[in-house]
Amino acid sequence: MNFTLVVYLRAMEAFVELPGFDIWGLVWSIHACIMRLGHALLHLVNILLALRSALSVPQGFPPTGNGLWYTKPAQSWSREWLPVGNGYLAAMVSGGTSQEAVQLNIESLWSGGPFADASYNGGNKQPSEQAATATEMQRIRQTIFQNSTGEIDNIESLATDAGQYGSYAGAGYLLSSVGISGNITNYGRWLDLDQSLARTSWTQNGTDFLRTTFCSYPTKACVQHTSSTKHTLPALTYAFATSLESGFPAPNITCKSQNTLLVSGHVTLTGGMAYALLFRLFSSTPGAQIRCTQFPVPFGAPFNGTLQVTFPSNSTASEAWIAWTGDTEYDIDAGTATNGYSFRGVDPVTKVTVDPSTSPLSDFKTLLDKHVADVKATLYASFAIDLGQKPDLTTPTDVLKSRYVVDGTASTNAYLDWLLFNYGRYMLASSARGVLPANLQGSWANGASSAWSADYHANINTQMNYWAAEITGLSSLTLPLFNYMEKTWAPRGGQTARLLYNITRGWVTHNEMNIFGHTGMKAAGNSAQWANYPEANAWMMLHVWDHFDHTNDVAWWKRQGWPLLKGVASFHLDKLIPDTHFNDSTLVVNPCNSPEQVPITFGCAHAQQLIWQLFNSIEKGFLAAGDNDTVFLAEIRSKRAIMDKGLKVGSWGQLQEWKVEKDDPSDTHRHLSHLIGLYPGYAISSFNASSTIQSTGPAKSYTKEQVWNAAKVSLEHRGDGNGPDADAGWEKVWRAAAWAQFGDASKFYHEISYALSENFAANLFSVYNPFDPEPIFQIDANLGFPAAVMNALVQAPDVPNNQAPLVIKLLPALPSQWPAGSIQGARIRGGITVDLSWRNGKFAQATLRTDATAKQRVIRVEYDDSRVAQFTSTPGGKRAIK
Repeated sequence: MNFTLVVYLRAMEAFVELPGFDIWGLVWSIHACIMRLGHALLHLVNILLALRSALSVPQGFPPTGNGLWYTKPAQSWSREWLPVGNGYLAAMVSGGTSQEAVQLNIESLWSGGPFADASYNGGNKQPSEQAATATEMQRIRQTIFQNSTGEIDNIESLATDAGQYGSYAGAGYLLSSVGISGNITNYGRWLDLDQSLARTSWTQNGTDFLRTTFCSYPTKACVQHTSSTKHTLPALTYAFATSLESGFPAPNITCKSQNTLLVSGHVTLTGGMAYALLFRLFSSTPGAQIRCTQFPVPFGAPFNGTLQVTFPSNSTASEAWIAWTGDTEYDIDAGTATNGYSFRGVDPVTKVTVDPSTSPLSDFKTLLDKHVADVKATLYASFAIDLGQKPDLTTPTDVLKSRYVVDGTASTNAYLDWLLFNYGRYMLASSARGVLPANLQGSWANGASSAWSADYHANINTQMNYWAAEITGLSSLTLPLFNYMEKTWAPRGGQTARLLYNITRGWVTHNEMNIFGHTGMKAAGNSAQWANYPEANAWMMLHVWDHFDHTNDVAWWKRQGWPLLKGVASFHLDKLIPDTHFNDSTLVVNPCNSPEQVPITFGCAHAQQLIWQLFNSIEKGFLAAGDNDTVFLAEIRSKRAIMDKGLKVGSWGQLQEWKVEKDDPSDTHRHLSHLIGLYPGYAISSFNASSTIQSTGPAKSYTKEQVWNAAKVSLEHRGDGNGPDADAGWEKVWRAAAWAQFGDASKFYHEISYALSENFAANLFSVYNPFDPEPIFQIDANLGFPAAVMNALVQAPDVPNNQAPLVIKLLPALPSQWPAGSIQGARIRGGITVDLSWRNGKFAQATLRTDATAKQRVIRVEYDDSRVAQFTSTPGGKRAIK
């Protein structure tokens, strides 16, 4: 390499992240000296690089290392901005100084649906089409069964145009400015995960500034606080803007009082859902003056009102904060037939202004204290993990990420592994505590429309969002998810069951869902590989059952869990039909697609395994539900006994994805659908050939070893998760969890570190197509990462009946990168809490505590494939294992 270029590159590397330096001026100075200094200059640059390594985190960064920090403001939204949220509201923070932009979100702000089209019907067929659709369904099934390949080329006749499906939308920008200019030094921005605070600090004209942004769950408000020390704050000005939010129309902006600005508008130019944001400005500095200014502007201008605070010149320290609340006219309780599926509620302006009291927001110390206390209670009071990491307080997170190594060592990787684990829990808590569950981007979206509508894809993505909830002590965060299913999927899903499948019991939905109950089969050409997925409801019932199995909350089970489960099971009882292709006396689904695979066929392994597990949950939860419908239970048992279990070994030793063998050894498809019973299910991981409920159909002659080995062959051939069809973090995280299930620590860590290295940006967002300059943010890998890590450390897979022992595996896939560590407060089935520690790569000790409300069950504890304890748990009991 040219020596001059080497010097340039080394100089740039040394200084590009040091705030306050004129990079180009420095490079030109180097250029003038190169010929005179030669190799001595390169040596000098290396010294400067060493000096750069002495950088330290900004003052106020958590000493635990539990946070992300950077030495320059963010540019790319999906790669560099930092997220805050409380479920109801969310925001992305860029970390500006005298000029700051905060991008805003309201959890229910969607285009489309009944707000855009009064005739919107959730993608369903019309009642007049029911008879013809039933006839067409029968034709499709017969064609599939009679075809030698067990396929049909399309089922477009069953699908319906998406219509006003809509998209999750951004809600504009809050622009903040500080009336100051001059050189900036001592810059730092960070996200404090211990306290859920996004902060920026800098020095300008001798004044130290600190800006803090957070969204408070106790007050359902977001706050931006700005303060200075030693010198008076310059005037602070705030404005709302839509010009930065692509495709978002300009709203009405009015001053409601001297410290209050009201923003109200609609999500699209043609109307649609209405929203409102209320901004209030406060200061505790004596003599501070606050005013709201409204002024006329040309139509379509980005804003027409500002809030400003000025301070007396004699104050030695100043502070001010702007707090905002927001809402839409969406009402999840109005999505029923009684309400005409309108989802329309109270005017959002009324919602945000109904309580004029500012007392919860006008005392910043109290506001901050309540927020921090809530964060600690939610995220850290009952759960903690230590991967033996050593926090690096001298290396910014983007640099730390760039140095991360696939299959690296503890010194290069463990800290970032731990940090991303905590970040995933933070992001779930920040986006899933409102009315709606975390969507494809949590609650963070930029622009009037989002990739894949930032909706609820229920063939892996929505499920992965919640994999870590129960086991890492965030069980309460699943309740909005269950409410969402009950109030949006089930009402319209009953229509879909009747009109599309000619089934009058229960309800169904498909892969892509919005907040308006879009339960029909969504058409986009011959889109069966995405749209033909009526097992979405069955997969989501794993989460319903798991919540009860972890908490034993009988009151919730009777009120919500059981009705959801029974409705879905009722539908699938009627949908299973005899297999007339193989004529083997089994019941199968027809038609089916293994999620996002092309063949339209019957007896897809994924569907069969899920429905079998669903029926088991009915039997296991029947008594607790207090249901006296014994006829229903008998039907579950009888059809479960003869249904195909979705387990068949193919010609090259693989577990078949379809009942008619179609598997290709070179297929590296992103989904692991036919391995659903390995993880997160249990049809494979808890396979029992001697069990009468799993020894019928093709699986009747298999041993556990045969099924296990076939699943491993399939997983190996699926590749690393970088096939030609996608490059997403979630597929790698799923593979990591699957390898952990096999107890393969090396392959588990390869996949989890490959995902982190390949598919996570500088702000640790998981991104799709990571080599794009502005890649798409998908939150599923962020939220699935902690679950995959936990599956390497503690496993307690479900079992088919209440008589089977619960097998707890300790450290089944512990990688060498985490030689010492501990977990406190892991939650597993049976209402059991596990505390665990290890040293020198070996198990040290564990304590198992059973909830006082839990039921007795047989527990078997294993480590390194050996049984270390077996006992019957007792309510309120405790067991120490060493």
